[in-house]
Amino acid sequence: KLDVVNIPTNLPMVRKDHQDLVYKTKREKYKASIDEIEALRNAGRPVLVGTTSVEVSELLSRMLRQKNIPHNVLNAKQHAKEAQVVAEAGLPGNVTIATNMAGRGTDIKLGPGVKDAGGLAIIGTERHDSRRVDRQLRGRAGRQGDPGTSQFYVSLEDDLMRMFGSERIASLMDRMGYKEGEVIQHSMISKSIERAQKKVEENNFGIRKRLLEYDDVMNKQRSVIYTRRNHALFGERLALDLDNAFYNVADELVSSFKESNDYEEFKLSVIVNFGTDTTITQGEFEKSDANSLAEKLYQEVISNYHRKSEVLKHEAFPVFQNIRKEQGANIENVFVPFTDGKRGLQVLSNMEKTLNSKGGELANALERTAVLAFIDEAWKEHLRAMDDLKTSVQSAYLEQKDPLVIYKVEAFQLFKQMDSDVNKSIVSFLCHCGLPAETQQNPQQIREGRQQKTDMSKMRQRKEEMVAAGGGGGVDMLEPGNDYIDPSQPIKQEPVKVEPKIGRNEPCPCGSGKKYKNCHGRES
Repeated sequence: KLDVVNIPTNLPMVRKDHQDLVYKTKREKYKASIDEIEALRNAGRPVLVGTTSVEVSELLSRMLRQKNIPHNVLNAKQHAKEAQVVAEAGLPGNVTIATNMAGRGTDIKLGPGVKDAGGLAIIGTERHDSRRVDRQLRGRAGRQGDPGTSQFYVSLEDDLMRMFGSERIASLMDRMGYKEGEVIQHSMISKSIERAQKKVEENNFGIRKRLLEYDDVMNKQRSVIYTRRNHALFGERLALDLDNAFYNVADELVSSFKESNDYEEFKLSVIVNFGTDTTITQGEFEKSDANSLAEKLYQEVISNYHRKSEVLKHEAFPVFQNIRKEQGANIENVFVPFTDGKRGLQVLSNMEKTLNSKGGELANALERTAVLAFIDEAWKEHLRAMDDLKTSVQSAYLEQKDPLVIYKVEAFQLFKQMDSDVNKSIVSFLCHCGLPAETQQNPQQIREGRQQKTDMSKMRQRKEEMVAAGGGGGVDMLEPGNDYIDPSQPIKQEPVKVEPKIGRNEPCPCGSGKKYKNCHGRES
């Protein structure tokens, strides 16, 4: 390890760092900080007010306007005039409200007479989670031997205080006869706050250090999902995966209703999930063990599904023959609409393979499309749930628990539930779906499928319209024609234009004189 050497400042630091002032509520804290800002401004000192968020800075700005105190607000919304605001922050009587001062990179120069008045005053309205950010705020004053002061205002309602048992301090203040507006100031409290900050920093360091372990959980789940998708995408083990899905759903139904011994609900769930009744009697349901019941139910429903697939082949084959007879051999792929009454899918099937297999290719395409659609939809929702879980478990360290262990346990339960929901969705759709009646009567409902260029802007616009209309998740019914192309209309291929890349700090080519990032580059 290399030795570390502290480099002293150029001139001795004479800034006075006062102990934190602790109030019971945020309202009292903000009122006290506004009164202090007014007193410092009247004394001819510039004041820099540090906040933890844009919302707090705007709240303080409104409170200062009510007292007719002129001030500047420096946050993400005023980045264009940032340099001007910082340059004026050291003038006598100037009040500047700023969010995180880290990385501003500007030395606040003191105006005439400010040193004699006491230098720049730092007012912190809340302690940050990191001591580094607090020190950077304090460090705006007392530079190059200049005088200055720093004072932090804290309330028991602040996030940092609530994390570490501010209720005990609040009850202590009540027992001591605390009155509204009174303040507590003690070095013990300031040290306690710094210990709380240190604990948060250690937790954040642990999160970064164990990021790979968190990602490993997602990688294992992703591997399982992608393997299953590949089975459907390339036809490998698709039939076996479907058999497993049918058995898992049957086993889950038997296990859940066998435990409660509810035969009527069991029969109803079989109809809902498999689209068929079961021959299992109530006496058999009550006396037989769960494994034998699950096996019998599986054999019944898988046999029923195979019969349904054969019916589908016989219904679809003459429709494809009619299309071939009317359109000739120039159609390669066709879209076939399927629906179970609630959801719809457009299934792309190869004309030649469907005719050669007498409808078998269409049944395979239906299984493949259903598996991919429901897995993709469930996986997207699962990723959102995992992000929420990763955020929520981080507070477990406050209870002396390992967040990673809780994350692994909860992630496994989420994945298990997602897998169960996917199996039920696939099985239910395949057992209930069929060709719409108008498709069987009118083969024109089946249209040619061609590859077309995807217009992402239209897709985003359609998505926004669906969200605005209250469209929910799930695999929605596809409107006829959305994925179709009129065979008589040729597809126009637009040329791809490659334009020279413009640097962010280069002049904008529109001729405005502004930098590209502040002009048209802002749109991109």
